[in-house]
Amino acid sequence: MRGLPDFTDLVDLVGPSVVNIRTLERASADTGSSADEQMLEFFKRFGIPIPPGMTPRGPRQDRGPSDEVQPRGVGSGFILSADGLIMTNAHVVDGADELVVTLPDKREFKAKIVGADKRTDVAVVKIEATGLNAVKIGDINRLRVGEWVMAIGSPFGLENTVTAGIVSAKKRDTGDFLPFIQTDVAINPGNSGGPLINMRGEVVGINSQIYSRSGGFQGISFAIPIDEAVRVSDQLRANGRVTRGRIGVQIDQVSKEVAESIGLGQPRGALVRGVEPNSPAAKAGVEPGDIVLKFDGKEIDKSVDLPRLVGNTKPGNKSSMTVFRRGAQRELAITVAELEPDQPQRRAAAPDAPKPPVLGAAQSLGLTLAELTPAQKKELNVKGGVRVEAAEGPAARAGLREGDVIVAIANTEVASAKELETAVARLDKSRPVNVLFRRGEWAQYAVIRPQR
Repeated sequence: MRGLPDFTDLVDLVGPSVVNIRTLERASADTGSSADEQMLEFFKRFGIPIPPGMTPRGPRQDRGPSDEVQPRGVGSGFILSADGLIMTNAHVVDGADELVVTLPDKREFKAKIVGADKRTDVAVVKIEATGLNAVKIGDINRLRVGEWVMAIGSPFGLENTVTAGIVSAKKRDTGDFLPFIQTDVAINPGNSGGPLINMRGEVVGINSQIYSRSGGFQGISFAIPIDEAVRVSDQLRANGRVTRGRIGVQIDQVSKEVAESIGLGQPRGALVRGVEPNSPAAKAGVEPGDIVLKFDGKEIDKSVDLPRLVGNTKPGNKSSMTVFRRGAQRELAITVAELEPDQPQRRAAAPDAPKPPVLGAAQSLGLTLAELTPAQKKELNVKGGVRVEAAEGPAARAGLREGDVIVAIANTEVASAKELETAVARLDKSRPVNVLFRRGEWAQYAVIRPQR
């Protein structure tokens, strides 16, 4: 059996490249207790020396003028280049009026923010220094689940704290734009922005998040993969911001039940639940209920793969998409736009006189239906479909409810109640049937199973 690893050489190698980052803010005249008071109480209770710059403050009336700078928080970072570029988390520097970087040799520098990207939680800051010890960047593709990794940072402001553990999982989906590295390395407040290091002394991630019900470490930590972080940092250094692509769709996972019922086979791809009006997707002919299988020739295994691929595509790029629609694959050409702030939701159309319910073959599925009014079609941006007036029995168990709008059944598009009745009449009533429906602006599938 192999013994436990010795991390001492790694600490000597990487330790000089890890920095402490203190954030400061200007106090206002009516500021209450300091944001660091709980942390200071922690230090007092356990007899831990208070880090430099984190001094207890007196009552509000004893404080200085409104522009006084006082401690706000503590984080970590690591040196990217010998001339003072430092990588950290965006949430470490967010909202800070001043940044103070402390090197392992205790030298302090004021830092300026080169750029920060909240979506990936990556930031780059700069100090005026030369001859610094820069980290070595590792190859994330060589990282294996189960291998030993180490973290260096400033948990609770305790500088140059070393913790170690193993890689618990890779490509853990906890965000739209990043597949995280999961570890059991002890990470606590203040570790944010510090490096995750492999046994070759290379940085493979930025320690960013923890899963915790108490606020402290509970054995599950997440790190931003270094290849993603470097890609973001390159844009921040070049432009001060990150440019991402968008196509204007809202998506969801494809369940096993839906995949089987529509003839897709294995659950894969991204289910399009909604398409923004006048978006690249709308202009390309993407429809709610489509399942995106490929983007620019790359397979979409899980729904989260699509926003990552689109986000990494340069705006203006002409791309290809493969979608699965009503039993067949279609190739679409799409021009990627630039990601913008979320669009406000459209107002609902004014109601008009409801249509009388339609009774017929659909009742065997537990459905009472009605034709859509012109206003409802306009509100949902659909040419046709049938409104669910009531859902009972099999339809209710499948999740359908009053107000849903059925746009396809058994991979057959339906524009009216008559078309739906015809489609239902042809069904094998002993087998499950897939239903594509709209609920508000969102499209999704349901599988109606016959009564036994």
